Amino acid sequence: MRTGPIFFGVRHLSPAAAFQLRRTLDQVRPRLVLVEGPSDLNGQMQWLCHPETRFPTAIMAYTRRPPVRTVLWPFAVYSPETQAILWAHEHGVECRFMDLPSSVFLALAAREESGEAEEAASTENIYQRLETLTGEDHDAFWERNFEQLEEGRYLSAANAFGRELRAASAEAPFQTAETLVREAYMKRVIRQAVDSGIPEEDIFCVCGAFHVAGLEGNEPLSDGEAEALPQEEALSTLMPYSYYRLSSRSGYGAGNRAPAYFEMLWEALGGGGLRELPYRYLTRLAAAHRKAGNLVSSAEVIEAARLANALAGMRGSRYPTLPDLRDASVATMGHGQFSQLALAAADTEIGRTIGFLPEGVSRTSVQEDFYRQLKELRLEKYRTAQVQRLDLDLREKLNVKSEAAALADLRRSFFLHRLRILGISFASLLPSRQEGANWGEYWDLRWTPEAEIEVVESSLLGDTVEGAAAYALKERGAQSASIAQAAAIFEDAFLCGMPAAAGHALTVLQGLSVDSAAIADVAETASRLSLVVRYGDLRRFDPAPVIPLIKQLYLRSCLTLAEGCVCDAQAAPAVTRAMDQLNALQLHHDFLDGDRWLRLLEDISDRDDLNTRCSGFAMAILLERGKADEELLSREVSRRLSPGVPADLGAGWFEGLAAKNRRALIARLSLWRHLDNYLSGLDEEAFRRALVFLRRAFADFSPGEKNDIAENLGELWGVNPRQAAEALMNDATQAEQELLSSLEDFDFDDI
Repeated sequence: MRTGPIFFGVRHLSPAAAFQLRRTLDQVRPRLVLVEGPSDLNGQMQWLCHPETRFPTAIMAYTRRPPVRTVLWPFAVYSPETQAILWAHEHGVECRFMDLPSSVFLALAAREESGEAEEAASTENIYQRLETLTGEDHDAFWERNFEQLEEGRYLSAANAFGRELRAASAEAPFQTAETLVREAYMKRVIRQAVDSGIPEEDIFCVCGAFHVAGLEGNEPLSDGEAEALPQEEALSTLMPYSYYRLSSRSGYGAGNRAPAYFEMLWEALGGGGLRELPYRYLTRLAAAHRKAGNLVSSAEVIEAARLANALAGMRGSRYPTLPDLRDASVATMGHGQFSQLALAAADTEIGRTIGFLPEGVSRTSVQEDFYRQLKELRLEKYRTAQVQRLDLDLREKLNVKSEAAALADLRRSFFLHRLRILGISFASLLPSRQEGANWGEYWDLRWTPEAEIEVVESSLLGDTVEGAAAYALKERGAQSASIAQAAAIFEDAFLCGMPAAAGHALTVLQGLSVDSAAIADVAETASRLSLVVRYGDLRRFDPAPVIPLIKQLYLRSCLTLAEGCVCDAQAAPAVTRAMDQLNALQLHHDFLDGDRWLRLLEDISDRDDLNTRCSGFAMAILLERGKADEELLSREVSRRLSPGVPADLGAGWFEGLAAKNRRALIARLSLWRHLDNYLSGLDEEAFRRALVFLRRAFADFSPGEKNDIAENLGELWGVNPRQAAEALMNDATQAEQELLSSLEDFDFDDI
């Protein structure tokens, strides 16, 4: 006659434990099944048992107030806890969680984050010692020694392992205390069940093997002790999980590195036994390798199976384990190189499986809105673990009947930009493929459990995705300290299709624009606002309120640009970038005074008291716009690259000039003659200083452009242009390498 509850010790993601657990449950037929899990979240069990639920899934508890902290309890189809819950549901047996409430776990996590708890050595040290002794990682050790145990031996072996692991572990005081409190709480739940009239022998407890000794020996938590437990107000949800997340063990120490493989192990146990496992694994691996475009013969698969069985015998197990199967497949299908099989192995061992939950699962309002929009916008097919490309054409489609269909891609763009604002990593925006083609947007979409957590965290900001994004933008606006930051917020609101949020950001921007700002910030702001005016119609956005502010910023830039050009070499790139942005701004909008801008460029180009790189860049813009003739350029080149002009000033001016119109400059032989004469007249020290700027000036030139310049120099030097190009394009000599290397440590402080 059995006395006391049955404590079935498991490894949390062990197929053999799940298989033996169900057989044991069939034999003992308990009246109550208690499972290690958050005791306040029993309501989530009904969804784990729903016929439409597909594993893996996870229960997530999270704090109601920011900063959001989360705790996860993942469930795979081969988890013993999953199978215990499903068995109870199938047989009409009551099933409950018995661990600490999620609110207590969150409070304990907060203490660990705040530093109140010591970092635990935990059982990882024991696992490392086992790996050293056995030569295999813990997953392989467990599979070889426990997953292959015959019926009836698993329970005693797992419980014995848990006791020895507990005795050998050297946990830090905080973790030891937490373990004891958890076990005392579980004993309290068992005692409450007994007090309710359920005999102890009719209670079946599923817990980590590590806890069996504690549950057998410790006393239950008293009422006073239970009331004294720290708690944090918490909410919960059930979320789809992924095998990739289980394999990374991120945030869940009891994961395993090959969840798809362990699911195969589970299927083999429920089918023809572990003898099937090598053939399941090797055929799927071969199929994945072939799908990747590689050749795999049937003979290689057969030979891999034979070799795996031989390796298993040599290593002391009845059936091959994952290391045996991998070694055998590398030797046969991979021809001795794992790199040849790496992609197929990842697909076969980790897999791309993502769980699925039916409609009606308790979710936050933001989660509900997120999934509703995924469905409405036909983005559900992108909710996979594999990265998928989504190309959007924001232009209205005229060959469809409904407005929703005509603007489908624009609505998708609004939605994805709102997710980007909220930091939800479901979608990543890619650079545009065509310069100036702002009707096209390109995204990479990939779903991860982290994205689900980020959606939940957004629920603290609003009830919908749009509402949460609006609040996030408003918070950023309150923290803005510069017009550039405010302009970035305005642009984000524009991209999100949120006029009210854009209006608020514009108000913030106008307030900040009263204060002084660097020319780079003013130009950046005007450039962002210009985008709204140019593409407002495309995104159904009225740009009228933006135009007066663009005019104001443009006028301000014209008044302060020359002053900004009084700068050193380190600040000059930011100023020239601002000049480029302002030039593009004026070209795009005919309501901005072009004559004023051209007069300003002429003044900057002509002045000798400004940074020469800025003056050279102003000349480059004038040339690009056809406002500087050959005579003016020749005069400026003669003046800027004349004997007596310091090396850094002359080369700096040329660097600014060469930043634009490269093809037009290459075609002007007189320019290269002046540059050659100028450099030839410098002494060695001055030449070295000039070379610093020239290296930087030519860094972005293409090989073809450099080749054309070399031909120009060959013509100037009176040698065969092609031979000169070949000589100059060859690798540098040892002496030249030493000279170039010496420039890496050049001191710019005196420039």
